Amino acid sequence: MNKEYVIKVVLADDHAVVRSGIKQFLEGSELIRVIGEADDGKIALGLVQKLNPDVVVLDIQMPEATGIEVTRELRKLESKVGILILTAYDDDPYINAVLQAGANGFVLKTASPEEIIKGVKDVHDGKSVLDPAIAHRVLKNLTKGEDDYLYEHLTDREHEVLALVAKGFTNKAIGVQLSISDRTVQGHLAHIFSKLQAGSRTEAVMKAVSLGWIQADLTSS
Repeated sequence: MNKEYVIKVVLADDHAVVRSGIKQFLEGSELIRVIGEADDGKIALGLVQKLNPDVVVLDIQMPEATGIEVTRELRKLESKVGILILTAYDDDPYINAVLQAGANGFVLKTASPEEIIKGVKDVHDGKSVLDPAIAHRVLKNLTKGEDDYLYEHLTDREHEVLALVAKGFTNKAIGVQLSISDRTVQGHLAHIFSKLQAGSRTEAVMKAVSLGWIQADLTSS
């Protein structure tokens, strides 16, 4: 397979046996190659900056820096890397912190190898990923006690963009659908994130669904 089509991954987990198992089944897919491994958050951050992977797979609890802290730092640095959190922690505070930090996806370690591989591929394709086991619970909690008047409403164009994001379209595909440039799509997403006080595509979609602004099948990805 042409190397340009391989998804380059940095994998970070402080448990060597777990990391080895994840690497083994990820590389069982012809589309994925693990180009770097880290056993703590600080090393993971350095590897992402050095190796420029397409996707980084992060555990939450790691020495030196948590997966959430690494995610925040990468977004602060305006890194375009896709971030998939793969963890055993399914507590609401962790999940909400991950989404607010700017991760593209959240998958539990109880997921099947096929589901985790799909999560990596979907994040690489610009889609939002949320483990079906927690999607609806988080959706209920995310805007609990909040009304839509607390958020600035979206323009018609922003609504169109977010609806396509919810369907898993990438920025490029959204641009083609709406006959606008990638940069214009990015600008609309920036406004959407600001209005919804969201740190990621996943969080923005979930808030909009919870508020009844759009519809989406959160378990499909």
